Amino acid sequence: MHGTESPSPWVQRWSHLIPAGGAVLDVACGHGRHMRWFAGRGHPVSGVDRSPEAIEAVAGLGDAVLADIENGPWPLAGRTFQGVVVTNYLWRTLLPQIVSSVAPGGALIYETFATGNETVGKPSRPDFLLQPGELLRACQDLRVVAYEDGFIEEPARFVQRIAAVRPHPAERTARYPL
Repeated sequence: MHGTESPSPWVQRWSHLIPAGGAVLDVACGHGRHMRWFAGRGHPVSGVDRSPEAIEAVAGLGDAVLADIENGPWPLAGRTFQGVVVTNYLWRTLLPQIVSSVAPGGALIYETFATGNETVGKPSRPDFLLQPGELLRACQDLRVVAYEDGFIEEPARFVQRIAAVRPHPAERTARYPL
């Protein structure tokens, strides 16, 4: 059933970067596999998606926002979250908004398709494939804890993924467990 798939291993691996009990936003949440993951760990969750069916599927988990974030205003203007999660989604003009939605002390966990994916399947349009280093550049104001850009065998796909934190303003050095 859609939405009951396991959370991304990348999201699972880096979810400890999000402070305990911190609010989590799932961008383009779909049927809520990551909302369920974080809600099950005691996080208040919000999800935004343009699909009424997806929003209906996550309505009982937390704040479910129906919005076309590609063609309308950002529906969560002024709000920040201790965790922002994005998987299998790219709309370049939203990258600055997504990054700015990470609160001080919070984390961004992002994973999506990258250049090269056109050789193994969909998505194949350059509009939906990250260019080399693109997530690193988008996260230049965050502290990168982990970054990967390459090929995954099963299922065959090219991905780029990042786990990054927004340090508190007074924080000079911090330890983020790997």
